[in-house]
Amino acid sequence: MQKNQISPFKIVLFTLLISGKLIFAQYPTIRERVANLPNFDQKPIHYGYYVGFNSYDFKFTYEDNYYTEKYPDIEVTSSTGFNVGLVGDLRINNFFNLRFEPGLFYSKRNLLYPEFAAFKKESDRKREVESTYIHLPLILKINAARINNFRPFLTVGVSTDFNLASNNKNIDDNFSQVFRAVKQSYNYELGFGFDFYLLYFKFSPSIRGVFSMQNELIPDNPSNGNSPWTGKINKMLSRGFIVNLTFE
Repeated sequence: MQKNQISPFKIVLFTLLISGKLIFAQYPTIRERVANLPNFDQKPIHYGYYVGFNSYDFKFTYEDNYYTEKYPDIEVTSSTGFNVGLVGDLRINNFFNLRFEPGLFYSKRNLLYPEFAAFKKESDRKREVESTYIHLPLILKINAARINNFRPFLTVGVSTDFNLASNNKNIDDNFSQVFRAVKQSYNYELGFGFDFYLLYFKFSPSIRGVFSMQNELIPDNPSNGNSPWTGKINKMLSRGFIVNLTFE
């Protein structure tokens, strides 16, 4: 069970409404309009930047002897974070671009463990996981045909994250109030967005999902005995929901 301060569905709806207003403003009638930046997409290489926000959570899988019908899952409460980064775009042809979009992402997740576990006090059930990622994605942008000053697109790609707040080298663990995760993780990404060709620049709102492909949890030290925080967890995988506003 997961709770968000801002629902991802509300974020999607807000982004689509803004995009719809931009489309309507540019195309009040069905007629040919003067093209802004007519040669923009012919550049072999161009650059830009983005700002945006995100919502990350965790997907947990458990050991075989952990019965989810008897013991509830770990609850994850996600907070809205922010992202900022740069864009480097390489034109392949009229419909494909290869993009490198390095950025800095900040997110926070709160974990609430089920009551059955052997915790000595109520506060031990809660863990706050803050993450500061250096996010390095390689993205294939798949473009539709341009219609006047508007063009939709899809994105697929892979990325790696370096978590600056992972605590991976800390010798303390949850028995000392320290939650640990791996330093580097690998992801795949899927998304969609819209290009709006304005008078002086191109504006591109986009929505993207980021899905970790590896276990990110560092188990508690075996010398402390069976850990109620990590002992029953097989894998901990990040899942992120990202909205970027790109200016090129």
